[in-house]
Amino acid sequence: MKLTVPTMLTLLRMMLIPVLVLVFYLPFKWTNFAAAFVFILASVTDWLDGWIARAYNQSSAFGAFLDPVADKLMVAVALLLIVQKHPTPWMALWAAVIIGREIAVSALREWMAELGQRAKVKVATIGKIKTIVQMVALTFLLYFEPLQFTVGERKWNVPVFIIGDWMLAVAALLTLWSGLAYLHAAWPALREDGRNG
Repeated sequence: MKLTVPTMLTLLRMMLIPVLVLVFYLPFKWTNFAAAFVFILASVTDWLDGWIARAYNQSSAFGAFLDPVADKLMVAVALLLIVQKHPTPWMALWAAVIIGREIAVSALREWMAELGQRAKVKVATIGKIKTIVQMVALTFLLYFEPLQFTVGERKWNVPVFIIGDWMLAVAALLTLWSGLAYLHAAWPALREDGRNG
């Protein structure tokens, strides 16, 4: 098996998962910045490996399998860390919705692939928007401290955690929406299989 550049980037993203956990629990003031930076780096490799694969025709079966696994693991671990640090009912609910949807959609895609109809549940635009909102929300929540800066004589205070919290709620709703879109696309095959079974 030949390792392509996109696959190596995906493997790097998987190796960043224990790094994220480690820096998250380090007893230093800058750990929130480090955790957010690691997550941003992982998100950039997610975009970059897909772009390189398409631009330079470096797609592979192994990379196609590994890429979504790496994405889902990174998101799930980040959510677990955030809920552990900020154990509110709403935060736990958003995390459960996002992780639950990822498991359900992965199972749906695998089942559709067995039927030879995986293309019907390919990533849609709403899924891409959800991913962007989710990545920004998780970065904000990992950083969590307010940003303070001055423009002229005016001081600004950006409530990073509150913005991230609201964005995670939006991401969870987009997650449900995109999950229902995948289910709708697969429904004819689901009904047909039910009739045949």
